[in-house]
Amino acid sequence: MNIQKPLAERVRPKNLDEYTGQEHLIGKGAILREAIQNKSIPSIIFWGPPGVGKTTLARIIGQELNLPFYGLSAINAGVADVRKIITEAKTIGKVLLFLDEIHRFNKSQQDALLGAVENGSIVLIGATTENPSFEVNNALLSRCQVYILKELNKEHLQQIIDKAIATDEWLQSKNITFSETEALFLHSGGDARKLLNILEQIITQTNKTPIIINNESTTRILQQKTAKYDKGGEEHYNVISAFIKSMRGSDPNAAVYYLARMLDAGESIEFIARRMLILASEDIGNANPNALLLASNCFQAIQMIGMPEARIILSQTVIYLATSVKSNASYLAIDEAMSTVKKTGNLPVPLHLRNAPTQLMKDLNYGSDYHYAHAYENNFIMQEFLPDGINGQKFYEPGNNARENEQRQFLKNRWKEKYGY
Repeated sequence: MNIQKPLAERVRPKNLDEYTGQEHLIGKGAILREAIQNKSIPSIIFWGPPGVGKTTLARIIGQELNLPFYGLSAINAGVADVRKIITEAKTIGKVLLFLDEIHRFNKSQQDALLGAVENGSIVLIGATTENPSFEVNNALLSRCQVYILKELNKEHLQQIIDKAIATDEWLQSKNITFSETEALFLHSGGDARKLLNILEQIITQTNKTPIIINNESTTRILQQKTAKYDKGGEEHYNVISAFIKSMRGSDPNAAVYYLARMLDAGESIEFIARRMLILASEDIGNANPNALLLASNCFQAIQMIGMPEARIILSQTVIYLATSVKSNASYLAIDEAMSTVKKTGNLPVPLHLRNAPTQLMKDLNYGSDYHYAHAYENNFIMQEFLPDGINGQKFYEPGNNARENEQRQFLKNRWKEKYGY
């Protein structure tokens, strides 16, 4: 009885008939199933949450196409590994390269794949949990078909358990009774690998016979062993929410703490930096325009540097944003303006602001009575720019230096009360 491998690996599906989920791709008559059966597979990017079958499906495709299968993880592989496989493909013929976590390859590493994908010497299947529009080079993305894999539902998870018990010798040797599965499915979060790991963990840590799996026993064991942060689960959204709100609330200590939580859990540094870019404009805006510049530079810098040093750049930017003066005036202005557009529709642009490239338009007074601001004192002349019906409406409420200085002093006083500085 072979129980050296984890349960999830032992019961991994070996063909399409054993595969569970993703019916929109590999169900009867589905596009990817047809392509596999016709052996006409392009290079592919699988985009979906963890544990939904990206790696398994790539292996099945390699088997169906009868191609040599090479698997790499972008976490610990580099350009040298990719070039070695490309060189081997020139000798033995077309191969299938499965590149897990492809979003962790930087631009130059992804560029190393282009030639081999273009000439067809390798069929590339990349897997990512991140939006490939942001994480995969446009040149490589244009050469691949993107397929979205969905989170597994409760029916899928139940099928996976049933198949595991029916096929795994170790499970069959145990006297297992399922009285409740809600907690098991909830904690797995639609992740088949996590589901099987939890099941294996519960069985291993239960000394009684029969092994009764219910909500209480599942929760008790998981509270002892399971990590709290899951990139695809509820805690992911709780932590990123706390991170944003700590910066918005001008608490640098809490903001850095939640940054550390995300980094420790392996969160994408690009995801973190993108959220800071949004905050720099939404919550700070023109009260401190340098915030957006620093956040933008941070995003570029972490892509060039990568982890672990990127943590320093992220920390610097987090602290800067948290300690900056705040204003959401720009955010409120665009929301109010868009709301007005929805209510009032396409109001006519005032005649004096219209473009007049033809004589007819000039005869219709397009552009007439427009005053060129630079021709007046301080480059300003009082004139109306909004359409009739909303003229004089205010969308933007400007701040002032006195208010910003007052806010800075207020924050310093609060930090001194709370932290002693």
